[in-house]
Amino acid sequence: MNKKNYFHRVTELTSTRFWINNVTKDEAHWAIREGAVGCTQNPSYTWKMMQNPEMKQEIDALIQQYADLPTNEIVVRIQRDLVAQIAEIFKPLYLASGKKQGYVSIQGDPFREDTQTIVQYGLFNREVSENIMIKIPVTEDGLKAIAELASKGIAINATEVMTVRQALDVCEVYKQATKNLENKAPIYFSHISGILDEYLQKLVEKEGIDVHKDYLWQAGIAAAKKTYWMCKQANPEVGFIGGGARGLQHFTEMVGADASITINWKNTADRLLEENPPVVERFFLETPHAVIDELVEKIPDFRKSYFVHAIEPEEYEEFGPVVLFRTSFENAWKNAENYVNQQLGRE
Repeated sequence: MNKKNYFHRVTELTSTRFWINNVTKDEAHWAIREGAVGCTQNPSYTWKMMQNPEMKQEIDALIQQYADLPTNEIVVRIQRDLVAQIAEIFKPLYLASGKKQGYVSIQGDPFREDTQTIVQYGLFNREVSENIMIKIPVTEDGLKAIAELASKGIAINATEVMTVRQALDVCEVYKQATKNLENKAPIYFSHISGILDEYLQKLVEKEGIDVHKDYLWQAGIAAAKKTYWMCKQANPEVGFIGGGARGLQHFTEMVGADASITINWKNTADRLLEENPPVVERFFLETPHAVIDELVEKIPDFRKSYFVHAIEPEEYEEFGPVVLFRTSFENAWKNAENYVNQQLGRE
């Protein structure tokens, strides 16, 4: 009788790999045991840990340790210290895999995403461990930062990708930045399919757009499929991460892809382990033309996500799904700053 869990069977039967997102130390250990080979943390992570009663004493001590710094810098350092602990948990996997697995990504202050600051904090965060992967939003400034850090041989997770064009830009930037490097660090782009779906669902409800709900359910996955294939052709050295899961389908519908799919432990990974569904490859099934036609015709923002020349790089930062994702980070970062201020008696 096969007693292997769902993620172990996915790894055994397909090219798809399981990554875990925004974990506590306990969840990191659990995830590795259940088959996780990488980890993504985002700017919401520090605030999430601040709300965890088990972390209060440790975080309050860190706040006092950095009390002479401006509030924002305190949050930056707390985030780095917390993510460093997770990186240490994944490091044995990193070393055992020949430095191909076991990466833990970290993203900087979502309010300061100019090229210079991204590079500055990327280098700063990279100091704590060699298996730290720098997470950078794919905007005009972010693409310049990706080029600079990739040319230094630093591992990168290019995130907030909601369009085919953003991912293709990452492929080209990486190709140019590393063409003279002998030892290239890995790079992935994270297609945030779940947030794209969340945004489109809200948009359809707000504007009363008459679109078939079964077609709308497929939007993020359809965009991910096209992005995956076009980038495989453009630069197969760039890896694919599926992210922003808002339902189990944002993992299960990706199964089969040569990709890493990152999900939260609670309410996603734990549910898949409990439900233990069959491992079925559906990623390579073609999205029906009727689905694409209706989504393209009725939802202009889906058109921007799906067609290469429907959006320009200067629009990336203010593209609706990107704004939705970044706003969640900004809110969490501001909450973390407010907590620091309360602990230190600052206005």
